[in-house]
Amino acid sequence: MEAIRLNKYLSEAGVCSRREADRLIEAGEITVNGKPAEMGMKVTDDDEILCRGRRIGRDEAPVLIAFNKPTGVVCTTARDEPDNIIDYIGYPSRVYPVGRLDKDSEGLILLTNQGEMMDDILRGRNRHEKEYVVTINRMVTDEFLEQMQSGVHILDTVTRPCKAEKISHHRFRIILTQGLNRQIRRMCEALGCRVTSLRRVRIMNIELGSLKPGTWRKIEGEELAELKRELAGKSGKGAVQGKPGSSSTRGRRPGEKTGA
Repeated sequence: MEAIRLNKYLSEAGVCSRREADRLIEAGEITVNGKPAEMGMKVTDDDEILCRGRRIGRDEAPVLIAFNKPTGVVCTTARDEPDNIIDYIGYPSRVYPVGRLDKDSEGLILLTNQGEMMDDILRGRNRHEKEYVVTINRMVTDEFLEQMQSGVHILDTVTRPCKAEKISHHRFRIILTQGLNRQIRRMCEALGCRVTSLRRVRIMNIELGSLKPGTWRKIEGEELAELKRELAGKSGKGAVQGKPGSSSTRGRRPGEKTGA
C-alpha cells in the first residue's frame, strides 16, 4: 500500500484542504497511531489517524452539494458558533464549505467532503468565475461600473479586472475571478457607496437557480461532469470571463430545483 503525505491524505478523506491540514498538524490536532503528527510525514490507510479525536478514513462516498445560504448563517465548521453552516444544514455525513460567504451575504455556497476538489476550486491562480447580484445605497452609474471593472485599490492591492453590468438604478451584476476578504463590499466602500444586499448566484458552472434560501441540492450528473471538466481545464473556457448573462452561464436550467 502506497504511503502519501498526511496533508494529502486528510484532503482526500474530505477533512479539509491541504493548507488547512497543515495548520491542523501544526496545532497538534492530528495524531497518527497515537502520536502527534509531524509536518511532511507519510501515512497509509492502515494507520490510525485521528483529527480532534475522531478517526479519519478515505472510504466515505464523495459528496458535493449546493446550498442557498441565508443571511445570518456563518460559513464555519466551528460548532461553538451558534449559527454555523454545518448545524444549519444538518447533512447526514461530514461536509465542509468550499470557501466562505459573509454572514451578511446570501446565495450559493458549495459544500463537499472532497478536499482535492475544494483545493482546485479555491486556488486563486485558476481564476474560476463567481457571479453576484449586488444592491448599493446609491445610483449605479457608468463611471461606477467602469471603476469596478478596471480594478479598485483595496487591501494593499488592486483587484483584478472583472465584468459588471447594471440591472436597475441601485443594483448590478458582477463576475469575479478572485476572492479577497469581503472584496465586493470593500470595492464599493472604496468608491463611496455601501452594499445593502449581496447574493452569489453562480460558482463556475454551478447556478443558484430556483433553489430556495436555506435549502440544498446534490450536484451530480452532467452538472458535476462539467464542473470536473472545468477544474481539469478541459472545458475550453479556461480563465476567460464571460459577460454576465452570456454563454458562460450556459449551465442554467429554467425551473430547476436547484467571500464577498
